Amino acid sequence: MAFKRLWVFLLPLFLLVTTVQAQVLKPSSWSYDVSSTEVKVGEEVDLIFNAKIIPDWYLYSSDFDPDLGPMVTTFTFQKHPSFALVGKLKAMGPKKKYDDTWGGEYTYFTKTAQFRQRIKVLQPALVLKGSYEYQVCSDVTGQCIPGEGDFNFTQIKVLPGAAPATTPATPATTTTTGNTNAPAATPTGKVNPVTGVHVPATSGLAAAGVDSLANATVRNDAATSGTDLLQDSTDAGVRTKSTVSSASMGGATAGGLPTETLWEFMLGAFLSGMIALLTPCVFPMVPMTVTFFTGGSASRSQAILKALIYGLSIIAIYTLIGTLVAKLAGPEAANFLSTHWFPNLLFFAIFLFFAMSFLGMFEITLPHWLVNKADAQADKGGYYGVFFMAITLVLVSFSCTGPIVGSILVMSAGGETLKPIAGMFAYSLAFALPFTLFAIFPNWLSSLPKSGGWLNSVKVCLGFIELALALKFLSVADQVYHWRLLDREVYLALWIVIFALMGIYLLGKLKFSHDSDLPYLGVPRLLLAIATFAFVVYLIPGMFGAPLKALAGYLPPQSTIDFDLYSNRETSSGGTTASTLCETPKYAEFLELPHNLQGYFDLEQAKRCAKEQGKPIFIDFTGHGCVNCREMEANVWSHPEVLKRLRENFVIAALYVDDKTELPKNEWYTSTYDQKEKTTLGKKYADYQVTKFNVNAQPYYVLMDENENMLVKPVAYEKDVQKFIQFLDAGVAAYKAKQQVQ
Repeated sequence: MAFKRLWVFLLPLFLLVTTVQAQVLKPSSWSYDVSSTEVKVGEEVDLIFNAKIIPDWYLYSSDFDPDLGPMVTTFTFQKHPSFALVGKLKAMGPKKKYDDTWGGEYTYFTKTAQFRQRIKVLQPALVLKGSYEYQVCSDVTGQCIPGEGDFNFTQIKVLPGAAPATTPATPATTTTTGNTNAPAATPTGKVNPVTGVHVPATSGLAAAGVDSLANATVRNDAATSGTDLLQDSTDAGVRTKSTVSSASMGGATAGGLPTETLWEFMLGAFLSGMIALLTPCVFPMVPMTVTFFTGGSASRSQAILKALIYGLSIIAIYTLIGTLVAKLAGPEAANFLSTHWFPNLLFFAIFLFFAMSFLGMFEITLPHWLVNKADAQADKGGYYGVFFMAITLVLVSFSCTGPIVGSILVMSAGGETLKPIAGMFAYSLAFALPFTLFAIFPNWLSSLPKSGGWLNSVKVCLGFIELALALKFLSVADQVYHWRLLDREVYLALWIVIFALMGIYLLGKLKFSHDSDLPYLGVPRLLLAIATFAFVVYLIPGMFGAPLKALAGYLPPQSTIDFDLYSNRETSSGGTTASTLCETPKYAEFLELPHNLQGYFDLEQAKRCAKEQGKPIFIDFTGHGCVNCREMEANVWSHPEVLKRLRENFVIAALYVDDKTELPKNEWYTSTYDQKEKTTLGKKYADYQVTKFNVNAQPYYVLMDENENMLVKPVAYEKDVQKFIQFLDAGVAAYKAKQQVQ
């Protein structure tokens, strides 16, 4: 009976969720305010634009390079002599992030966003109207949504007593990108060129507080190196463009390491803790510590209790270290750590220092008085002594664990506040677990391998890995400031040499002064050598342009390579040529398809060609700022079987929903969805996606015939190549079946 009641509750919830997924998404809502509701002529006031963003979505800011890729937030003010803009638009405290897809850094907001524009009141009859455009994205759903809205500030009251200003209104700075023309009037009675529906004219700007849609794509951090102010005044509106130059970086999070979830980071930290146990400073201490618990306890239960306290103490100590780092660094430090040359060069030096220590050049040790003091407290015995035994372990093992702990903290210092704490917890859990388990089950000690030279080999291998990771931080600074020291092929060459030397070391052909003799090669060591050399072989094609997708987040951008055979091969054998097209594609001078694919950027052209060639249409709803669209193209479209089908079986139509190219005036129309006039290519196809498919997120793939009849259910962010192939094949089969019926 309880199960039936549960179904009664869950079934409507399930239907609600599945319905919402198919509907138009509204990840953000906008409102606006002013710093003062009463001003005099000649005084200044701040206009405040606020946005609320739902969880797991983010909004692109206004203060990064608009040519980077994502759609920056822009505000357009309708020209009026009653005010003048003062200074440029200010984004209040956005976050920064680097994206390898775009090869640069962008700024963004989560949860809430605020933009401020100062104006000077010039006349008593104040008219403040305009519009805004923006983009929101989600890394969870893989979707991006562009949006727009209108504003009309009516809450400002101009007080009497000041003489009207005679200074003419001078356009000032408001951050924007793309087309800056706001239509002066809405044409009357036009036919929607996409849907063929005749719609009535509307005029004027929408009321305040519009809850509009947003389409954005998340990218990586861009460094602000200057501001280029461009002004464009038109009869219809006044807008100015603030172009913030963007520098290219090589990582996705602070410190330059690729973006990963908290659980992935914790797993890496846990594995690091397991590796730390195999170092010569820690491994021999396991049986010594276990003997203390089993021999110095009155009963087995007391030994187990002390072992648990010992393990928890280790976790508490390391977690406390992570908490301190989180408090000192905090999330705001990510901006500085991700983009500035100093922290990245500092991290490079730290990792290099750790690597030299692991390779045996010197040992990192703490002051002896500190270790002796902790050891003296541990000798007091009891549970108090157990805690100080844990502190002694942490201090004594520092020469081996310090570089590992330091690496984890460096990789997490500029991230979320939770990351250093979670990283240290996961690391210490792995570190403490064996001590606790062996104390509880002392018989397991007999199964442990004996200490020996293999422990030092673990340290040396870690030294090689630290060397490779150090280059990542140097690469970040190199790309941000365009030093061109570590282009992709140089970076790969160094990695190839580092890991080749590691493989040679594992084979016993390279020996350091502190290494013991290796009379024979064990099977585990041989397997590690094989894996290392296999990784080197995998890296070698990257020197000639192979994408090396598994390492995309760690390598400099593909564009920095000088000798790219991969792209040349793809271009020369890329399949279709212009002769397979029915007519010259419109907008091809500035829009293109990936992987040398040929297609159209105008739906009507694609429909005509599909009818002529007897093929279904593959519609790609995409955007310049859609990073997940680029990921789909790089990881799914690039598959040979997918490319073959796209080239041979479909007429491709890439419809950009965020393109700012202005349509000819005779193609302007008023949308039946939001009753707004669509004047650009992007707005036209964004409106088409919403009105036709009731979806506003990208990427979104539709298979249809020349009459716009859907053949199969559309798909969105689908990274499973086989499922995408099945989607394409099902569309072709449905198209052929339909043709046979006709």
